Amino acid sequence: MIRGEKIGLRARHESDVPVLHSELYDDVATRSRADSRPWRPISPGSGQSPYVVAEPSDEAACFSVVELRSQELAGEALLWGIDLHSRTAHVGVSLRPAFRGRGLGVDVLMALCAYGFAVRGLQRLQLETLTDNTPMIAAATRAGFLREGTLRHSAWVYGAYADEAIFGLLADDWTPRA
Repeated sequence: MIRGEKIGLRARHESDVPVLHSELYDDVATRSRADSRPWRPISPGSGQSPYVVAEPSDEAACFSVVELRSQELAGEALLWGIDLHSRTAHVGVSLRPAFRGRGLGVDVLMALCAYGFAVRGLQRLQLETLTDNTPMIAAATRAGFLREGTLRHSAWVYGAYADEAIFGLLADDWTPRA
């Protein structure tokens, strides 16, 4: 497990899948804001759930987020689009509704950075979020990510186009926790 101050990142367990699927995937409006692919109805037991436990991959590292104090499943975190040649990856975080607003997002991002930079030896992490996602923008900024630009009308979100903010963090600019 990779530990932050408030959270731990661990391998996904089969028992996590129905919880994550129900609370993160089946909330169509919220999921539409978090994924560039169109939402479609998927049964949590079908094997097509985005939270299904998969074999380790060089292209993605999927974690379940656990709140250390309660030991409860708080959400998911991942590095995706890992490019071993350029040593880059994208960062993704999604917390269950009951765990939002607790300041966990910064801790999750910092733990993902520790994994990406210290464990995987990556040199750049990138985060994309909608420009109106103020909690994620605040968490990214507090974790050391710099806003690098805006992609205008780049996301189709529940019936309208939305702008995306791009954030990046380089290994040279990362400050590991003590």
